[in-house]
Amino acid sequence: MNSIRALVLNEYGGPDALKVSSVAPPVAGAGQVLVRVHAAGVNGLDWKLREGYLQKAFPLQLPTVLGIELAGVVEAVGAGVNRLRVGDRVMGAIGGLGAYADLVAVNEANLSLVPDALNFVEAAALPIASVAAWKSLHFVSPVHAGQRILIHGAAGGLGGFAVQYAHQAGAVVYATVRSNNIDYVRGLGADHVVAYDQQQFENLVSDIDLVLDYAGGEVLSRSWAVLAKNGTIVSTASPDIVANTPVGRRGLWFQNTPDAARLQAIAEDVSHGRLQSRVSAVVRLDELPAAIERYRTHPHIGKTVVTLFD
Repeated sequence: MNSIRALVLNEYGGPDALKVSSVAPPVAGAGQVLVRVHAAGVNGLDWKLREGYLQKAFPLQLPTVLGIELAGVVEAVGAGVNRLRVGDRVMGAIGGLGAYADLVAVNEANLSLVPDALNFVEAAALPIASVAAWKSLHFVSPVHAGQRILIHGAAGGLGGFAVQYAHQAGAVVYATVRSNNIDYVRGLGADHVVAYDQQQFENLVSDIDLVLDYAGGEVLSRSWAVLAKNGTIVSTASPDIVANTPVGRRGLWFQNTPDAARLQAIAEDVSHGRLQSRVSAVVRLDELPAAIERYRTHPHIGKTVVTLFD
């Protein structure tokens, strides 16, 4: 095979900076498997990388292929691979960039098997959002019954899982969403939902033990006022939170890492109906630049997934 398709970022900029191009196919190195990508999850990180907003936190060597999570079939294995085999259906966060391509070389340790009950689109929606939500929720300490937790961006991929995890742990769950997503988030287990397009959450919420900031910007800056005395804000959206944390407050920056064992357990819960996973849109590779831009311009519910295999 001389070339494969990939979504390539050639320079920082808007949607036009992303082009579907032909690139050389990868080779599975030691400890890696070559995955034929059937579907890949779209994330808010994509447009932020495209725009160059995260150059300090995530410096890129351009051109590069975007995409951080996938589901597909193992096509070849490298030296030292002993758990996965050719033909296995796998999913995972790849621990870097490159998922928006027909073929990707991925460390075996980053991949989980796709449960039989899930298709590739459903599987591709899980690796980043479900694991990052779990880890960010428990980043400070294990969640306990009665803990007051505020989740910003609760209708998105991360937020939807975080609401469910916190509810299942017995926490009192507060959530901010657009008004048209109130019923959805309540259905996930939120106890109190604030429509941010109609109300100011800081006027309605107080004494919060943990804020999960999946939104960033002015939402984060307004959240310090609602914290309990010993409360903490954990942000996935604001890399500079630690530098900008007010005196006497606690703010932490969370960066996700692949966790194949956690993903496997979550996927089993989804496949058996113990957790809900919402895929709101499925797009083709040529539609992906526009889908990434929609993550920047429009609040979304659940996940968008791109299919790469006909």
